[in-house]
Amino acid sequence: MEEFKPVKEGKVREIYDIGDKLIMVATDRISAFDVILKNQVVSKGKVLTQMSKFWFDYTKDIIPNHMESIDTNDMPEFFRTPEFEGRSMLCKKLTMIPIECIVRGYITGSGWKSYTENGTVCGIRLPAGLKECSKLPEPIYTPSTKAEIGDHDENISYEQSIDVLEKQFPGHGREYATKIKDTTLALYQKCADYALTKGIIIADTKFEFGLDENGNVVLADEMLTPDSSRFWPVEGYEPGRSQKSFDKQFVRDWLKANPDSDYNLPQDVIDKTIAKYKEAYQLLTGSELAE
Repeated sequence: MEEFKPVKEGKVREIYDIGDKLIMVATDRISAFDVILKNQVVSKGKVLTQMSKFWFDYTKDIIPNHMESIDTNDMPEFFRTPEFEGRSMLCKKLTMIPIECIVRGYITGSGWKSYTENGTVCGIRLPAGLKECSKLPEPIYTPSTKAEIGDHDENISYEQSIDVLEKQFPGHGREYATKIKDTTLALYQKCADYALTKGIIIADTKFEFGLDENGNVVLADEMLTPDSSRFWPVEGYEPGRSQKSFDKQFVRDWLKANPDSDYNLPQDVIDKTIAKYKEAYQLLTGSELAE
């Protein structure tokens, strides 16, 4: 049996090259504030993979995506073990676009901090009088550059994103920048509307895109998971304060309250975190996580 080693390791994912395809494996690692924590959150990688599959299927009418299968029977024998089951995705190979496509429908986190300082979020001026966690008049697109592990992503304007992409794809910078902006907003609108019917507010999220061999823009990486999004319960939502959440904001809040933790979570925080991830999965997909 052929052995495979990851060709790339991110904060949470490991990428395996199997020739004409890639296999993306979501581990149980968890990161916060661009730091990989010392703990594993058991089953977290399965939630990320299976939730991404749900959204990829739901949005394929808007844009093609890189997913081909999450069934390890469709992968080389090496991946047909419990270690990889439920957390591995067979994907098309793409040339990745080096922009994180962030969309915000509500004002919170770093966006709220910026707004309280100067009335803007990533250079976009917003109406006066918004409260923390207020719904924005319309979703805003706030791209960032993709940083290496250990570095912080840098927020940039839409115009700056054109310049970044023009350097990488000469003659296509504005075309690709416009395409990923418009697609990001369309994806968010469709999915946020759906999530509301299931009792979840998607406050913000990020998408990533790549180009296939024909130069077509394709949705890639993960999609609308508790790692890449802020999910709030509709029940109890009230602007003017922080919200309960189904995502890793719970972990961020604990770390802020415990600055001497050395990024080491107690077991009860780990247990509550995976319970929140699984609850979000069940609410959004209508089914139990396939363990």
